[in-house]
Amino acid sequence: MKTSIIGYPRIGKLRELKFASEKYFRNEIAQSELFDTAKKLRTENLTEQKNSGLDFIPSNDFSFYDGMLDTAFLLNVVPDRYKDLGLSPLDEYFAAARGYQGEKGDVKALAMKKWFNTNYHYMVPEIDDNTVLKLSDNKPFELFTEALDNGVKTTPVIIGPYTFLELARYIGTKTKENFFGNITDAYIQIIGKFVTLGAEWLQLDEPCLVKDMSREDIEFFNSLYTKILENKNGLKIRLQTYFGDVRDCYKEICALDFDGIGLDFIEGKKTLELIEKNGFPCDKVLFAGVVNGKNIWRNSYEKTVELLKNLQNKSINTVINTSCSLLHVPYTLKNEVKLSDTYKKHFSYASEKLVELNEIKKIIETEDYCNLPEYTANIKLFSEERSGCNTNVKEKVNALSEKDFTRLPVFSEREKIQKEEFKLPLLPTTTIGSFPQTSDVRQTRASYKKANISETDYEKFMKSKIAECIELQENIGLDVLVHGEFERNDMVEYFGECLDGYIFTEKAWVQSYGTRCVKPPIVWGDISRAKPMTVKWSTYAQSLTEKPVKGMLTGPVTILNWSFPREDISLKESAYQIALAIREEVLDLEASGIKIIQIDEAALREKLPLRKCDWNKEYLDWAIKAFRLVHSGVKSETQIHTHMCYSEFADIIEDIDNMDADVITFEASRSDLTLLDVLKAKKFRTEVGPGVYDIHSPRIPTVEEIKSAINKMLSKVSYNKLWINPDCGLKTRGNEETVQSLKNLVKATKEIREENNL
Repeated sequence: MKTSIIGYPRIGKLRELKFASEKYFRNEIAQSELFDTAKKLRTENLTEQKNSGLDFIPSNDFSFYDGMLDTAFLLNVVPDRYKDLGLSPLDEYFAAARGYQGEKGDVKALAMKKWFNTNYHYMVPEIDDNTVLKLSDNKPFELFTEALDNGVKTTPVIIGPYTFLELARYIGTKTKENFFGNITDAYIQIIGKFVTLGAEWLQLDEPCLVKDMSREDIEFFNSLYTKILENKNGLKIRLQTYFGDVRDCYKEICALDFDGIGLDFIEGKKTLELIEKNGFPCDKVLFAGVVNGKNIWRNSYEKTVELLKNLQNKSINTVINTSCSLLHVPYTLKNEVKLSDTYKKHFSYASEKLVELNEIKKIIETEDYCNLPEYTANIKLFSEERSGCNTNVKEKVNALSEKDFTRLPVFSEREKIQKEEFKLPLLPTTTIGSFPQTSDVRQTRASYKKANISETDYEKFMKSKIAECIELQENIGLDVLVHGEFERNDMVEYFGECLDGYIFTEKAWVQSYGTRCVKPPIVWGDISRAKPMTVKWSTYAQSLTEKPVKGMLTGPVTILNWSFPREDISLKESAYQIALAIREEVLDLEASGIKIIQIDEAALREKLPLRKCDWNKEYLDWAIKAFRLVHSGVKSETQIHTHMCYSEFADIIEDIDNMDADVITFEASRSDLTLLDVLKAKKFRTEVGPGVYDIHSPRIPTVEEIKSAINKMLSKVSYNKLWINPDCGLKTRGNEETVQSLKNLVKATKEIREENNL
């Protein structure tokens, strides 16, 4: 058997691309230096994959920001507002990704959404009625040639036409069907160019096939590929799916003239069943996704070999593949110099997964594989009993009853009590929590972690930053304040460090979007609160002002979804364990005089199953309850807020309302506040704060721009239900742009109040 991967991380083992890109944004380096950094990283990745013995090595999995954005530029799906700026091709690309505000103009970025059920975000292509969809970029061909020059004939990777059109946003009257001819012509041209360049395989990624598909969807997909595959001209086409199974269209896929089909055996619950029931075409290659591309635990060779032997016995021509791109895991365990081997031996990052692929290949090709050292060592690893069991925690979870998930009195009564308690103005202004983490903050935190400064000096510094933050917010005129979260390196890792059952990595960075990287902690054992997490900072901040200061916490579902979870217990049990720990913190905050507590569930939508039939029983039924468990014990006058990041909420809005929070804020500005129609239609009960400006962009919103957003909100949401806030936390923004943006937010709100006699 041969081996393959779907894609590889691209940000750099030490985040080199992130830092180079940010320097470029600040005009500290030239475009050529950024390009040199990118080429160096690509060469390193190529060399590592080649040396690992990998048979199918991808190209064009590299991106300066996002693969969907790359495909949009490849196909000329670039809104005129970016083209009209007259920027260089690279700066035009970054304008679409980040927005632009400068001498050439002022434009917002494209919308951003979660990439299926991952913590990666993609840029949403925007298609209007005037879009001329055509091949207009050379990036995939240049990267193929670059690899060829390095002695490697790669498999170019491109987002497929069905997924591209399915995920695009249509501005106007036209739909995906109107672009059938243009997009098929473009992909036929792509094939032709790769034929000319001497490519053997082309991988077209179609993850949308694992979602619910109607008959019309299947027919559209079938029509696209019937036309495209008539023009292969000797190039082998691999259809690659991931994040689930293709139960709705398996037969249709098999009937089309693909040379290879990539199927996910990790998240694809019905993948093997589909093959067992329907067979697999003898003239096609099965790229079997048996190595988990989304989690960091070692592969169980016993289970994997059993599966592959099963496929082999069916005479299926099989390639050993990852379940999805390795973009979703860190680069290499070699960077984890501080992590004990006790833990490390259980983990496998991208580089180690290349080794696993090669070892599985060796095992499969060895008749007496049971005696191979690679196999026996793996069997021994999985037979070991892991530490981390906490009987007390398990008993608490088992003892939970319905009353533990129910807050009383009901929302309508609490809302009246809280209006009287806080006496806030209508359209109260606030922020989501974090303020800019400037270099002095990051350096001080790092020095404290390395024990280079004392705890006393650290606390003195942090309190000075909190005091500055409170004074700034009061001067700006915000109604509900925050302490700024300067003590937090990350909204999950920080809490994980205060919980027993978590372990932490050193340089296990994973790309979230663009230059934004996260370092997910690892759920090792049973979770409990080791110590108070936020009380000290929140109560200090509250002592500095008469205005209410929000206690800021991350919710249990987000902590779990932004961690690498255990695989030996259910996600439900892990979520309830974390919820009980966060509940203790909530009650301590309340007892300490904090009357508004925000429990962020930024990633609630993230792990929602991709098929609607699985939403409730496999996820929402316990995810919503985990959140309710956190706050069900607070007093009626304590106001519970939550926040959710970029996602599509329309189809789960009733479940969100059922979280029983008092106020919920959404990231909404990049999607032009389209969520408002849903809130109105569903008679959303919870008070809401849809973001009035985009914090993922460095541009400063004008007063008029914010007023326009507020007026749009007031046409859909009652004035006594509406809060005014940015899209998300301000951690990644600079001080200057943050202050001016918030000043404009407050000024806009005051003018709206005056104009409407509120």
